[in-house]
Amino acid sequence: MKLSRRAMVRDGLLVVSAGMVMPGIFSRGVASAKELALQGARFSQQAGTKTLIVVQMAGGNDGLNTVIPYADGAYHQLRPTLAIPGEQVLSLDGRLGLHPELAPLKKLWDSGHMAVIEGVGYPNSSLSHFQAMDIWQTLDLNGNGRDGWLGKLVSGWVDKDGHPFQALNVGTQTAQALQSINAQVPTFNTVNNYRVAPDPVDSDGGSSRLQTLMKLYSTYPKSSAYAALLEATALSAQEGSKQIHEAATQYHALASYPQGPFSAGLQVLAEAIVQNLGLRVGYVTLGGFDTHANQQTTHAQLMKTLAEGLSAFYSDLQAHGRADDVVVMTWSEFGRRVEENGSQGTDHGTAAPLFILGNAVNKGIYGEPPSLTSLDDAGNLKYTVDFRSVYATVLDRWLGASSKDVLGGAFGNQSFLPSL
Repeated sequence: MKLSRRAMVRDGLLVVSAGMVMPGIFSRGVASAKELALQGARFSQQAGTKTLIVVQMAGGNDGLNTVIPYADGAYHQLRPTLAIPGEQVLSLDGRLGLHPELAPLKKLWDSGHMAVIEGVGYPNSSLSHFQAMDIWQTLDLNGNGRDGWLGKLVSGWVDKDGHPFQALNVGTQTAQALQSINAQVPTFNTVNNYRVAPDPVDSDGGSSRLQTLMKLYSTYPKSSAYAALLEATALSAQEGSKQIHEAATQYHALASYPQGPFSAGLQVLAEAIVQNLGLRVGYVTLGGFDTHANQQTTHAQLMKTLAEGLSAFYSDLQAHGRADDVVVMTWSEFGRRVEENGSQGTDHGTAAPLFILGNAVNKGIYGEPPSLTSLDDAGNLKYTVDFRSVYATVLDRWLGASSKDVLGGAFGNQSFLPSL
């Protein structure tokens, strides 16, 4: 399905996809918007056709109880109640192991489709949730960023050639990592929510309300600075809703997804991939990782939810013959302190591991393990891998876009993915 040419380009601005709020272009000058939009188009055209799925573990995941240094005596000494006993850990290499509730991910590891990157962080780590999330998503180490690290690609992808779903965010609010100068990524919890809501007194399922909306947009003066943007937003909402609902009727999951919003979100992303909606970047969030008190039970459930959801997602893609096209990357704004607190929980920390999943992944443990005894002045781990090098690797070696251009600097590559 194609959008009309006039919805593709108008007044030098690339079109946008439907979303919950209007894009950041309205807070900037038109000249700046044009320049950055064209830049985004160039970056996205350089990229390939592979798909990246980003999983945010919001709240600050306890990395030491996720990828466990069970052979390190300091781990057990500093966590007398929270340390996972060595006999319960799912061993990876005799030094590290996975939380016992990550058994579904251990199967991916055993089959060669998972990498672990240790000690990921950045200089002068912030222990503030909001500032740390801003840093991870915008690359501004001061925590004052605006555009997302994937935003430049999104600005050239969204609605390119009439595909509203080249980027898709499952949730209630668009992740800052996807924020761009001229494109709003479709954001919704469920497929049924991505539509024009009908008035309860209407009997046509919302058709008249949609027609009224389109008429309203069409009366906006064509000579106005943002006329094309507004028109494209309306057309994209209409077209995108049609595409995603048609895909939902044709897609049949070939794996059993657990109940809950996280797995449901992954299933929406699988649907977009399997039904060839053009997805290049998908984003989904699992929250609840701020485990200051009574961590053991809460964290175990979160590990189970994460592992079972990702395992079902991978199995579904594998059964549909699409697993070769997709890589999954997890992240969390920070880890937790090495020493447990007095409430049987852990407080905000710094460096933590993340996972890379997919058929293309070079199985292994990457990065230098941070010391549990040589800590910073605040008693936290010293990071050993700059998170920007992980992003650079995904851009250069998977998405095929220049990380130097997209990230605005050279951060090197890790070897968890082969060179293109």
